[in-house]
This record gives sequence, C-alpha cells and structure tokens, in this order.
Amino acid sequence: MVISEIEDSEQYKEQGNEAYKIGNWDEALSLYTKAINLVKEDGKELATYYKNRAATYLKLENYEEVVNDCDKCLKIFPSDPKALYRRCQALEQLQRYEESYRDATQIFKDDPNNKTIQPILERLYKIVHERERKNAQTSSKLESMMKLAFDFTENKDKRETAMNNLLVLARENAGSELMIKSTVVQEIRKLMKVEKNKEMIITGIRIIGELCKHSPEKTKIVLRDVGIPWFLEILDSTYEKQVNAAQYCLQTILNTFSGMKNKTDFKPDKELVKKYEKEIGLLLSCLVNNITSRIISGISRDAIIELLLKNVHYSALDWAIQLVDQGAVERLLECTSELEEYKYESAMNITSSTSTIAAVCLARIYENMYYDQAREKFMGKIEAYVKDKLLSPDLESKVRVVVTITSLLRGPLDVGNAIIGKEGVMQMILVMANTDDVLQQKVACECIIAAASKVDKAKAIIGQGVNILKKLYTSKDDGIRVRALVGLCKLGSHAGSDASQKPFAEGSNLKLAEACRRFLLHPGKDMSIRKWAAEGLSYLTLDAEVKEKLIEDRAALQAMIELAKTGDQSCLYGVITTLVNLCNAYEKQEVLPEMLELAKFAKQHIPENHELDDPDFVTKRIVILGKEGVTSALVALSKTESQNSRELISRVFNALCSEQELRGIVVSQGGVKVLLALSSDGTEKGKVHASQALARIAITMDPEVAFPGQRCLEVIRPLVSLLHPDRSGLENFEALMGLCNIAQVSEAARQKILKEGGLSKIDHYLFEDHEYLCRAATQCMTNMTMSPEVVKIYEGPNDRLKMMVSLAMDEDIDTLMAASGCLAILTGSSQKLCSKIFESKNWLDCLQVLMANPKASIQYRGLCIVMNIVESSKENAEKLISTNIMEILMALSKLPDETHPKVAKTAEEVLKAAENMGIIKRPGGNDDSS
Repeated sequence: MVISEIEDSEQYKEQGNEAYKIGNWDEALSLYTKAINLVKEDGKELATYYKNRAATYLKLENYEEVVNDCDKCLKIFPSDPKALYRRCQALEQLQRYEESYRDATQIFKDDPNNKTIQPILERLYKIVHERERKNAQTSSKLESMMKLAFDFTENKDKRETAMNNLLVLARENAGSELMIKSTVVQEIRKLMKVEKNKEMIITGIRIIGELCKHSPEKTKIVLRDVGIPWFLEILDSTYEKQVNAAQYCLQTILNTFSGMKNKTDFKPDKELVKKYEKEIGLLLSCLVNNITSRIISGISRDAIIELLLKNVHYSALDWAIQLVDQGAVERLLECTSELEEYKYESAMNITSSTSTIAAVCLARIYENMYYDQAREKFMGKIEAYVKDKLLSPDLESKVRVVVTITSLLRGPLDVGNAIIGKEGVMQMILVMANTDDVLQQKVACECIIAAASKVDKAKAIIGQGVNILKKLYTSKDDGIRVRALVGLCKLGSHAGSDASQKPFAEGSNLKLAEACRRFLLHPGKDMSIRKWAAEGLSYLTLDAEVKEKLIEDRAALQAMIELAKTGDQSCLYGVITTLVNLCNAYEKQEVLPEMLELAKFAKQHIPENHELDDPDFVTKRIVILGKEGVTSALVALSKTESQNSRELISRVFNALCSEQELRGIVVSQGGVKVLLALSSDGTEKGKVHASQALARIAITMDPEVAFPGQRCLEVIRPLVSLLHPDRSGLENFEALMGLCNIAQVSEAARQKILKEGGLSKIDHYLFEDHEYLCRAATQCMTNMTMSPEVVKIYEGPNDRLKMMVSLAMDEDIDTLMAASGCLAILTGSSQKLCSKIFESKNWLDCLQVLMANPKASIQYRGLCIVMNIVESSKENAEKLISTNIMEILMALSKLPDETHPKVAKTAEEVLKAAENMGIIKRPGGNDDSS
C-alpha cells in the first residue's frame, strides 16, 4: 500500500486499519508507528494507536513489544479492556502466567459478563495455582539444600550433592526466580572466601552463571549483589577448571545483556546492546584494566584476553574501536613483551600461550578496523609504543621491543611488516643476533624467523642473515641452536613444494630435518625446544623427501602428537602446519593446460611436483597419521581462537576422513564434536573442509553411532551448507549421501533438514546432468518422503511428482530404484498423490518400465505403486486397469517365487483388489471379464 504525504495521525491510523484487515501486518505496523510519532501529547488518540499497534505485534508474535505498547496505553487509561486483554495474551505466551492472570482477573472484575475472558481465566487459574504449589515445594527444597550446602559441619558428599541440586534448580526458570529472591548469591559469595573444596567452588561459580542466563533483570540483581570485580577475583586462580567456570560466567553476562547465546550463529541484538550499554561498557573496562594486572595468574590473563578475542568482531558491540580508545592495544603489546628472563617482583605472570593469544587478539582488532582513519589510529598506537621502547637507553627495552615485533609478525602480519620495514629496525635485530649475549641472540633469532614470512623477505634475509644463523647454530646453548636451526629451515623452504628449486645444497633439508628430529626427541630440560623443533619441521615438510623420512619415523610422530596434546597455543603453528604438509592438505592452485603452455612459451618458471607427492604416497602418509592417533592432537589444538589455525585443523581432519578406514578412529577420539564447532566458526574454507569431513563420516557410519543424541541434528546444518553452487561436485555428492543416511534416522532429523532449507536444495540436484549427483539426490529425497510434511509438499501445486515419475525411467539403475521407491512411499502415503500421478504424461510408460524390468526388486516397487493407486479409489483403479497394465499383472502373477520373490503374490493381490471393486471379473464368472 503506497501512501502519499499525510501529516494527519488519524489518517495514518485509518490506513493502518485497512492494512490490518487484509492481513498486511508489516504495513499496518509501519502506519501505526507513523501515527504514534505524530502525536506529541498523551491522550485518547495516542492510547488507541498504541493499542492498535499492540494488536499488530500480537499477530507478528512479537510478544515483548505487545506488552510494551499495552503498558503505554494503560498508563494513559489504566482499565482499557482491549489493552488489558492483549497484554494478557502476550504475557501468557511469554509464560509470565501470574501477570497474565492478574490482567484476566482485572478484565473479569470490570466486566463479569465477558464470555471471552472466562475460559482464559479458568485456564490461567489452574496454571497459576499449579505453579504456586510447585513453587512451594521448590521453595522448601531450596531451603533444605541451602542448609546442607552452606553448612561446613555437614558431610562432604552431602554438601556436594546439595550444591549440584542447586545447580540443577538454577537451570530452571522457576527455580532461578526463587533463588534470585533468596540469599543464595550472597551465600555463594561468602563461601568462596573460606571454602577449600575446589568442586564446591566450581559448582558455586556455575550456579551464579546459570542465574545470569535467564534475563538481564536477574543478571543486574546478581551484579548488584556481587559486582563484576568479584568475577575477576574468582577468575584469578591457577586451577584451570575454576578459571574456565569464571570465564564462562563473564561471557554469559555479556550474552544476556547483548542478546547472544553460547552458539556461533548468534549475534548481538543492537537494541539490547544500546539498552544495556552502561553494563556492557563496565564489563569491557574491567577486562581491559586487568589485562596487565600484576597480581593475577597467567591462565587468568589468557582467559581475559580470550574473552576480548571472542567478542571483538561483533560490529554491534563495537569493541574493536573501544579497545583502541581504552588503551587495550598498549596493554596487549606489554603482554607480548614479557620475558621469563626479566622476572621482577612487578613482572606479569604469563603462560607459554600468552604472547600468542595476545598477538591473535591484536590481529582480530586490526581486522575490525574497517576504515583508513581507524587503521591509522591503530598503527599510531603501535608505532608510538615501539618508538618509546627504541628511544629508551637501556638494553632491556630494545630486547622487549624485538619480542613485541616478533609477536606482531605472528599476529597482524601487515602491521609487523610495516614496523620491521622502518629504517634501522632490521639492522638492529641482525646486530643483536651477532652479539655474544644469549638473550639478545635468542630474541633476534626468533624475530628473523618470523620476519622471513614472504619469499621476497626470505631472499633479503638469506643475503643478510644466513651466515649469522649458521654461526648461531654452532652455539653451546641449545635454545640458541634450535632457534637458529628453525631460521635456516624457514629460509631453506621458501621455494615451497616446488621440487625444481633448492635454496640450499642438495640434501641440506634432510640434514636440517634430522637435526630438528633430535631436538624433538631429546629436548633436555628446556621443553620449549620441542616447540621450536616442530616449527622447523613445519617448514621443511614442504619438501616431499622430508615428508617421507618423517612419516616413517614413528618416534618423532608420537613426540609431535604428545606435544600437541598439551594444548600449548605457542606450539600450534608448528604441529598443525607439519600435519597439513604431510597430508598435502594445503591449498593447491589449479594449473590449466593452456596457462602451462603459455608459461613455457614466455619462458616463465613452472613449479614441479615431486614424485613422492603422488596420490599413493599421500594416502599412505594420511593412514599412518590416523593410526598413530593424530586426531587426539587435533582435538587438543582446536581450542585456538585463530581462524587460520582452525582452517588448517579442518584441512587435516578432512584429509583423515577421506580415508574410510580412519573415520571410525576420528569418531572414537572425539573428532565429531570438534568438527561441528569448526564447521560453524572459522574461515569460509575452513568451514567447508569441516563440513565435508562430517559428510564423509555420515556416509559410511551409522549416523546414530557417529552422531549420538542431539549431534545427529546438529550435523545437518553443515551438510546442507555444502549443497551450494560454489561447492565442488564431490562436496555436493558427499553432502547428499550424508543427508540421505541421516534422513532415515528419525522424523526429527527430517524436520531439521526441512527447517534448514534442505528440501529445495536436494530438489535442485534432481535436475543435474551428472549421474552421481542426480542419483544421490533421488536417494536422499526417497528417505525425505517418509516425512508427512514432505508428502504434503508433494501434494501441493508443483511438478515434483512429475519429476519423480521421469526419474523412475532413468537409464541409471540406482536412480531408477530410488525414484520408484520414492513413488511407492508417496502413493502409499497419500490418496491425493495417487490421483496426481496421472497428471504426468509419462505415468503409463513409467509403470510399464518398472513392471517389465527384469530385476525382481524393481518389479516389486512398480507393483506397490500400482497397488496403492488401485486401493486409493475406484476411479483411479479403473483408469489404471483400462490400459495394458492388467495384462502385465496377469503375466507377473505367473512368475515363479524362487526367482521373483513377492512379485507373483503382489500381482495377484492387485488383481484381487480390482476384482473386489468390481472393475474386473475373472474368466468363469457370469459376465465377460473386463
């Protein structure tokens, strides 16, 4: 409905009424809002407009807004019956039964003869009184549980059981309401100060987290009782489970105030974020201020940075800009510069992962600087920090700034390259590497390794620093030697997988790999040496000869897997990149024959693949890795927040799942849970690889075994996402096959496929020319038709049934069998479809093809379709029998049961059904047979 310029609110209301009458709710909503905006004073008109808009919101099932508008109307006219009635309906839908009952009671008091409200009042009365009864019971239970849980004289087991019961109660909406009104929060706060039992502490923290889950109002009450600083206090622990529980609580608070959930596909609600801007801002400020706290533990610091990392990319929160403004960039840089060698009383506690997590956080902030001015501001903060350290006369500042530059090169690479490109910076690093001071050598060596990230830079460093690295490799300090070794490995591998280029002499890479192996197996007292050895191998394993040497070395593989199982984020890159290289799971550029000829003509260098990278060798390496237990390493490393690293993990998982014999191992070692997470959160390519791995598992394993319980439904979304034109034919095919298996599990699975838009996507592939894609889609659709809802869709005004009739005559025998099975299910489920099948021009040809097929299983499917049509109605039966189908039935009824089981019997049953309807008479009757 188009409206000309109207400034009269009453006209807008009338137009809104017209739109409401014809069911155009969105238009009505817009018009009533315009009417409201034109009224400047409270009065009868404004109350009517709010009341009308509330009715529209009710139709749109936006019950919160119904309550808001009715509240505004009732503020003007406290007893308006329509506003009370609409608010009563909305409150009932929101399960706010007591408030709904209050409104219904008010309506009844004002108008005792109102017949509409009476059944509602009766229904609500029962609900409210039942809730009161349950609340009384729950209140009694709550009181007894609190007595046990917070009484230190009670038995330990009884206290733990009582605390766990409180946790269960906190997860229920009604239970949480009672707990919020009680003193549970204050008691837990007191408990934390004196409790020695760690399990009691963790359960207490989880209870607080659950109470913060249900609504912003409840969360505000919790924060009023304990405050955000209290959460940071309990976060400060060296006990990982406690840190995780506190971190979860803080994330829950943010989720509640911003409308998010602990799922990757949920985003903040802009209106909620604006409403609770103050609370969210306070949470952010507390987190930022504690990044560089000198009193918290290392894992607590990591948890704080991870909270920023998880939420910085949400544009609705706008945390990236705020972090730059609030000094978080400088604080993160300070974390990256922390060194064990400079351990003062005022030094920060860090873990081996702190620098890596801080670097990733800086990278994520930089990625969210969407315009030039913001990026310049970010760069200005970095440059000012680096300049301040460089201008400081003491050596410690220069060492720290080199460590920071190394982290930048591992995080926001463009920023790191810009800093190291500044005049004199690289020269200073090379001078430090050439000194006799072990610490300077160590940090300079690490920076050289990080700086050689691109071929052009690697070439420049080969010219300037290779001799320095060789000299450092002769050091007596293992820490220096292994770092110099990694530098040489990185420089020696800058040609990538191109077998025709060798930066160093023939056989050098194998010698370097052997040196890395020694450090990996025998790291001595410094366990970080293993991490460096793994990183060296990550560069060298681009060489096919090194891959083959390493895959045969079971001791080295196990050492690398054990290193990964520690979950240390600083060893992530080395281990996962080595695994990607061994599986050849890296991105491969497709080389078209025409481009190859053109390159030869232009005398351009053409990369060559090594014969040891042929598919047979790659498959052998993948199988060995799978059987050595590499899945457990991937599971441990998957906790990273780095999107690129998550993509690499997905690639290795997909490579493992490409081998059927390894899929069971991936499932048994916890790979499915990780793959589900990777398929929904990560880079686009990473999500595709994870989804394809899940599809491969779904194809060859029983879905109920591979994806038990709720996971069977969770796996559907990633599989449906592969049914996209941008995905490869193999990805499409595997997704269809996986969905086919899942669709036969349960009606819940079929409903989930429908909800995710899977049916229309499966439909698309029925029209594919590719034989395998068409076959897989047909088989998948056959299982989908077991859903009554899909049957209804086929009954609608569309050509889906005609398409299935055509597919039942396909040259591909498997497609034909699936389509005929689909027709048998559809005609057996719907009388309407038995009639609709005659709309196809090919229905008779289809039935003849099926019933005349030499395969007994196909004949039987054809007979089932015929039986369904005959039994559907006399009219349909007559239409069918009037063709040559009866002769075919007679012939089939004579076939021997040994070669064609069920065929003769079913044909005879069809004939009997037709005879019972009076459509045919057997020879020997009073009349001639029809």
